[in-house]
Amino acid sequence: MSATSHQQHRRRRTYALIATAAGLATVGALAAALPATASAGESTGKGGHGHHHSRYQDVQLLSFNDLHGNLEPPAGSSGRVTELQADGTTKTIDAGGVEYLATHLRQAREGEKYSITAAGGDMVGASPLISGLFHDEPTIEALNKLDLDVTSVGNHEFDEGAKELARLQNGGCHPKDGCYADKKFKGADFPYLAANVLDEKTGKPILKPYWVWKKRDVKVGFIGVTLEDTPGVVSAEGVKGLKFKDEVETINKYAKVLQRQGVKSIVALIHEGGAPASASYNYDCEAPGAGDGVSGPIVDIAKNITPQVDALVTGHTHAAYVCSIDDPSGKPRMVTSAASFGRLYTDTTLTYDRYTGDIARTAVKSANRVVTRDVPKAPDMTQLIGKWNTLAAPIGNRAIGYISADIPSAGTESPLGDLIADAQLAYGKELDPEADLALMNPGGIRAPLTFAAKGAEGDGVVTYAEGFTVQPFSNTVNLQDLTGAQLIQVLKEQVSGTNAASPKVLQISSGLTYTLDLTKSGADRVVTDSIKLNGEAINPTATYRVATNNFLAGGGDGFPTLGQGTNDLVGTDDLTVLEKYLTANSSATNPIAPPAANRITVVQ
Repeated sequence: MSATSHQQHRRRRTYALIATAAGLATVGALAAALPATASAGESTGKGGHGHHHSRYQDVQLLSFNDLHGNLEPPAGSSGRVTELQADGTTKTIDAGGVEYLATHLRQAREGEKYSITAAGGDMVGASPLISGLFHDEPTIEALNKLDLDVTSVGNHEFDEGAKELARLQNGGCHPKDGCYADKKFKGADFPYLAANVLDEKTGKPILKPYWVWKKRDVKVGFIGVTLEDTPGVVSAEGVKGLKFKDEVETINKYAKVLQRQGVKSIVALIHEGGAPASASYNYDCEAPGAGDGVSGPIVDIAKNITPQVDALVTGHTHAAYVCSIDDPSGKPRMVTSAASFGRLYTDTTLTYDRYTGDIARTAVKSANRVVTRDVPKAPDMTQLIGKWNTLAAPIGNRAIGYISADIPSAGTESPLGDLIADAQLAYGKELDPEADLALMNPGGIRAPLTFAAKGAEGDGVVTYAEGFTVQPFSNTVNLQDLTGAQLIQVLKEQVSGTNAASPKVLQISSGLTYTLDLTKSGADRVVTDSIKLNGEAINPTATYRVATNNFLAGGGDGFPTLGQGTNDLVGTDDLTVLEKYLTANSSATNPIAPPAANRITVVQ
């Protein structure tokens, strides 16, 4: 349903790049010291837990975000992270997979008597077949086994609507598809927090707004929110009857509630994020200098959340960062994000002061850790994956096409984006021979197609499971009429309006060409005179038949003009359309080659 481009999403506020004080390359630390008279317990090791009577108690906070049901190691670039080396070069590391994530988290917890595991939303939704086919019950089972304590909701938790989210929390069989295993689905062992998601009728949160972790005399409160702009990135059906409130106002409200209950240590789980100046997970976010730091929505949010909140665990942008951003009182506060798909987790030490009941913020330290695949697999996760793969295999292992090489999904215009747009145009012509072009939003393309075999299917074979991982939303492919003037406006909306700060470049079908001049600003970045269809300039007064998915056709992702189309015709789901195209245009002896991705001329 929702098909937003996470890396490119920005909200309506304006944000400035922030550079913060110098720190360490791989570890963010707000300061190295407690008051001179204090020590964090009596252990000198990592996370020293000390004795019950010690004033300071280190609490381990392990966190991750945007898992998106990736139980198995993600394919291609989705399953790698970039690591900055001491000499300034970078290297990539294969990462992710819950068999490895479980091992890493369990190893990290060893010897830690005070340990909490929290998440920043989008645990489910836009998931690969092994989870998505079963309405993400497998992922909830895996998170229960991971001993996740608490998570905020993300926008993707609303892909199937609030009732389905409530089922994931509370258990019960799917209303349409029933039970999948012998036992009834029991739901999440951990609370989903949705402080800023209200029922329109009652005005109350649809799930718990906050949760308090307690061990002996140590208490840490968690407030969970998702991005206020969720209705702009989820289909209308998914957010029907819901109201999404401002993140800052909501967190500040519940921080007061927790304070009144005597909970002084507070962590906010926020499904909204930022963009660090580097793609390396261990980039020094605190390094001074032009262009360093983190930008994006989380900066403004962090600067306005009450100082009563001690740390922010964030997500949504799929970026990795450990940054300190000043709170409203001017004091630095830790803000973290662990990329996506279970490739990283964040290891944060919160030093709890028993005298005040608060976190000694100057002692907070944090680092992102790679979920490497060189550790033993967790047997319980291997068993879980095997169980669900056995159920999925008859559907997932079916070949739907053949490719001659990797078809990447990254870039302003990607080869896979071109292929999917071509598939949607071909299907559009089946619905109506007058169909002219297709537009595809980049965020709806969740993974590349890789040449190397994932299972026993053989190299170059595209299975239904791989196609599902690319397009998991079950969006329909629709046709609508737009005038030439509207079509030009749609292309300009890629780089203006809500998409001005971070362009959201649509993937386009063969025959449509134009120039994107990034040296210009706003809508001018799309060069009007360059927009052509099959070599001819777009006629502003002519009518064009355009294929899009229903999310875009409803004006999603900041394209209001697409919501003004007429003469709508609703087709089948987008995965079926991709399958039809691959089946018709490829075979074992004549595989499809990656498109050239040369339809958009980019001027830097």
